[in-house]
This record gives sequence, C-alpha cells and structure tokens, in this order.
Amino acid sequence: MQKLLLVEDDPNLQFTILTALEAQGYAVDAASTTGEAIERLNENAYPIVLTDIYIDERTGLDVLDAARRKDPRCAVILMTGRGTVETVMAATKGGAFEYIAKPFELDTLFDALTRAEAARNDTEAEAEEEQLPESVMIGSSPSMVDIYKKVVRVAPTDATVVIEGETGTGKELVARMIHRISLRAKQPFVPVDCASIAPSLLESELFGAMRGAFTGADRDRVGVFEAANRGTVFLDEIGDIEKSFQANLLRFLQEREIRPLGASRAKEVDVRVICATNQDLQRLVDEGKFREDLWYRLNTVRIVMPPLRERRDDIPLLARFYVNKYNGLYSREVKLMEAGVHALQDYTWPGNVRQLQHVIERLTILADRIDRETVFEALTSMESREKPVDTLADVQEDKIREVLAATGGNKSKAAQILGIERKTLYRKLERMKL
Repeated sequence: MQKLLLVEDDPNLQFTILTALEAQGYAVDAASTTGEAIERLNENAYPIVLTDIYIDERTGLDVLDAARRKDPRCAVILMTGRGTVETVMAATKGGAFEYIAKPFELDTLFDALTRAEAARNDTEAEAEEEQLPESVMIGSSPSMVDIYKKVVRVAPTDATVVIEGETGTGKELVARMIHRISLRAKQPFVPVDCASIAPSLLESELFGAMRGAFTGADRDRVGVFEAANRGTVFLDEIGDIEKSFQANLLRFLQEREIRPLGASRAKEVDVRVICATNQDLQRLVDEGKFREDLWYRLNTVRIVMPPLRERRDDIPLLARFYVNKYNGLYSREVKLMEAGVHALQDYTWPGNVRQLQHVIERLTILADRIDRETVFEALTSMESREKPVDTLADVQEDKIREVLAATGGNKSKAAQILGIERKTLYRKLERMKL
C-alpha cells in the first residue's frame, strides 16, 4: 500500500481528496497547515506528497523544499487555484513532479499519482533559473497553467516557437515571457509585425541593405536579425508573409546567416526566432499558400493560446488586475462588483483579453462602480456602434470588380459599360492593384 502526505487547508476539499485516495488503496496522512506538514516530514519520509500552494503564512513551496530535503526522490505534486508563471518556475526549480490547476477532475489527480509512482526511482535534473521576473500574464485556468509549463520548459532552449491564437489572446505576451526567462534575457527582444510591412521591404527590414542596393538606399541599413544578435526576434503575423520571401526565411533558419541586399558576403547571426499568427498555418500549407518545409522548420514547439471565452474562470482575475491598473493610472477608486464580474463572464469576448482590457479601462474612466448595469451598457454601446459608411471610392471599386467579372475580364467592354475611357479604367485598376 502506497503511503502519501496530503496537505490541504480547505477541510471539505481535504476530506474529498482523502476519501478518494483511500478508495484507490492509498494510505494517507493529512495536514492542514504548512507547520504540521513540515513536522510530519521531519518525522517521516513520504514517497509522494500532494500539497496545496497557498495555505497560510508559508506555502506549498516550503513543503516542497522540506520534502525534497528529507528525500530527494520524493515526488511532490502541487495544487493551486491561483497559478502564475512565477509559481510554475519556482516549482520547477524546486523539483516538483507535477503542478495541477484547481478545480481538477479526480482522474487528473490519479493520472499524476500513477506517473509519480512510475517515476519514483528516476532522478531528474533541476533547471537553473534566474531571479523571478514580474508577472506578465494573468490566468490560473488549466489551459493557462499548461502554457506556463510549456514556457518554463522551452525558455532555456533556443528552440523556435510558433504561438497560435485569435487576435487579442496575448501571443506577444507569451513571446516576451519566453524571452524574459531565457538565457537571452539581457539581450534585445525585437518584435516585427510582418503584416504591416510591404512585401517589397520585408527582406531589407529583416536582413538589412547596403547603400545603393535600391532606389532611396542612401546609406547602409542594419536589419532586424543583425540588430537583435544574441537576442530574440518575434515575427508576428508570420502567416501573412508572401511565399516568395518564405524561401529566404527558411534559408536563414537553416544556415543562421544573413546577406543584406547588395552585399557580396553573408554574415552569421545568433538569434532565437519566435513566431505568431492568428491563422491556421496547417490550412495555409494545405492550400499551397505557405511552404510546408518552412512550417516544419518553425513548428519545433507549438503553443496555442485559448480564446477568452474558453477560459472564463480567468475573467475575475483579469478584471481585478485591470481595475487596479487603471484606478492607479487615472487616480480613480472604481469598485468592481460581483454582479459586474458575472456579467463580464457571460459575454463571449470576440476581441479576447485585449477587448476586455479596453472595456475595463473605459468603465474605470466613466463609471463609479462596475456592476451588471454598467457592463451591459458598455457592451451594448460597443456592439451597436454603426459600421463605417463605404466611401465613394469603395463603391466605385466594387462596381468595377462586378463589371469585370460580368465581362470575363474584357477591359474594353468593361470601360464601355462603365461609361469611362479605357485608359481611365487602367489607372483605376492599377490603383486597385488588379
């Protein structure tokens, strides 16, 4: 019969877990405080310890330390309803076997215990981490805790990472978090919005250009990769780069060399590449819009950011964080009411965390308290905003496309139907890039 120590200050939850463990055949010693837990650990060595993190004036990390000092092979499983990347990092550094987000299904716990028993005689190297940074992400849901665990594992490596997710889910925050706890943390982090740079300029933006390489190049220009040497480059909206440039990016990832436009020789650079996209890159590959070999090269580690509607339990934490932030920023004392939190949780948030942040900022400025009524008014106002009226140019372009489609692309016939000269139509098509 396997013996373990359970440390949980909530008596109801302690009873539930203890009963379930005993039903599975475990012999369980239970403790309600860190002091009691550490006293038991001083007296006995337990092969497995299951402990909450936030207990009293001390934490489960103290229990972890005591358990590992008593028996370096002890498998410690941490539980928490307030997970952060910092606690995951501290747990990893301390040698925790697993980290489970509350609430959890008992099957999740039993699976962790089974794996802990199997790994009981294995030794694992402890990761060396720098001083813990301030938190850059908010969320304790199981999906976010899984992301924190991936971040902690991938950060010390130089592996390329692809972060996928809808707009506003916090992809750049994850990239910055990886950089901040990596071995490159003291070096530059350079973000590049690939979608905002004209395709013709992207190569010189990333690789640099020599004087005279193209019209207007009146001096040598250092590219992003060279400027970020020994640091991290974050390529946002990677799915928007043209296929003609994808080969150049693939070559760089393989060779780790750049050749600025107009240069005769290549230069070696040492940068880590993290990419992000709100598109499905596998679908783009299937449609022939994204190189398959580049996708394989980028997709060493894949992190998928969940939309806010799939982690509604994090909304109270996020709301309180932003209320405190904007109360301080605008010298306000707006109160966040429970009814307001429930109203925020009832919404679907198509713009995700970024949209929630903007709504909280607006309410902090305009309201004295954030309750169901003020949340409803803010969301109703936002959703009922009129869409911009099409300009005359938009209407003309739509008509030109319609007529060209009807004439099978016959420009002379299209110009005749539209009542304009053919050269006028050609100028309009040039402006429309058709």
